[in-house]
Amino acid sequence: MAWNQPGNNGGRDPWGNRGQQGPPDLDELFRKFQEALGNLFGGGGDGGGENSDEKNPGMGKAGLTSLSFLMVAVLLVWGVAGFYIVQPEEEAVVLRFGAYSRTTESGLNWRPLFVDTVEKVNVTGVRSVPIGYRTQGSGTASVPHESLMLTKDENIIDIKFEVQYRVENPRAFLFNVVEPENTLRQSTESAVREIVGKRKMDPIISKERDVVAEQAQVLIQEILERYGDGGAGIKITSVNMQDAQAPKEVQAAYADAVRAREDEERFKNQAKAYAADIIPKARGEANAIRERSHAYRQRVIVAAEGETDRFLKVLNEYEKAKDVTRTRLYLDAMESVMANTSKVVVDVKDGGNSLMYLPLDKLLTPRAETPPEDSDVEPEEEAPSVAPAPNAMGRNRSTDRGRNR
Repeated sequence: MAWNQPGNNGGRDPWGNRGQQGPPDLDELFRKFQEALGNLFGGGGDGGGENSDEKNPGMGKAGLTSLSFLMVAVLLVWGVAGFYIVQPEEEAVVLRFGAYSRTTESGLNWRPLFVDTVEKVNVTGVRSVPIGYRTQGSGTASVPHESLMLTKDENIIDIKFEVQYRVENPRAFLFNVVEPENTLRQSTESAVREIVGKRKMDPIISKERDVVAEQAQVLIQEILERYGDGGAGIKITSVNMQDAQAPKEVQAAYADAVRAREDEERFKNQAKAYAADIIPKARGEANAIRERSHAYRQRVIVAAEGETDRFLKVLNEYEKAKDVTRTRLYLDAMESVMANTSKVVVDVKDGGNSLMYLPLDKLLTPRAETPPEDSDVEPEEEAPSVAPAPNAMGRNRSTDRGRNR
């Protein structure tokens, strides 16, 4: 039967009301809900009814008060739990329901808990990624599929790099690439292979290491900037070539070649140092010789001019008195000649028969030292006595004076 037929269900409607047509009273429903809460938090009751408020008049208010305190405590804990601290070297990326919301700087910040999540990223620390090798304990292990590359002259080179970087854009670092470090490793490998493929092996091993590293840094940064808006969020700080050498099969021969090139450079540097030392000395000596030659020239010129002046003066005097000047010149010449000899000859004029030779050279020579008594050397004979010489000299002089008279 239908609910509206007479005698059906005791005259009650589907909501349990008698003689009412329509939905139940909202005030009654709220009162019942309040009574239920009062029984839950108030500690008793008869399960509700029409006279429940009269039996326990304070039960509803206590329940509401307890519920209010509980809600305030929950809200307080929720609000306090939303605070977070970002360190000075970090930046925080805030996600709201998984989508990017904002980026916060260092300091104390707040976000609604269970609504926003925070991802902190270190943006000042420098990180490094090895290419071609891995660190294992105290040593390293080579990774051939990363380190072996083909050069322009079709040689294989074993090259190892270390890439240092820092996070420049935290949002791009977290969301533009799935694995930023793996992406950086692949980008570095691609860039280095491109650069090495355009160069010969010998320059890469010896003198172009820094050039390859600089070009690789620029190219890696260009590749990372292609990953969406903001790139990969990575800033390359440096690219260091750890090692570049030939494969193990020919490594000894290439090591000898490298040492030979190093010796060549060393010898060149030594030659330049020697040239820098000897050339200034040679220039100084050349300048000294040049100055001495100028001084010698001036001295010779002055001496020649003096001799010329003296000769002209003598010539002038000779023209005035030729006999006297001739005799004077003869005597000066003989004096200069005889001054260099130790022999004295006394000539007797007018046919004298006494020609005496005086050994003045022996007299002028110092007497030799007397040999020791036990020596086997016999003493030299003494020079002949020259005592009669004064008488002879006096006789000759008197003879000359008599003849002159």
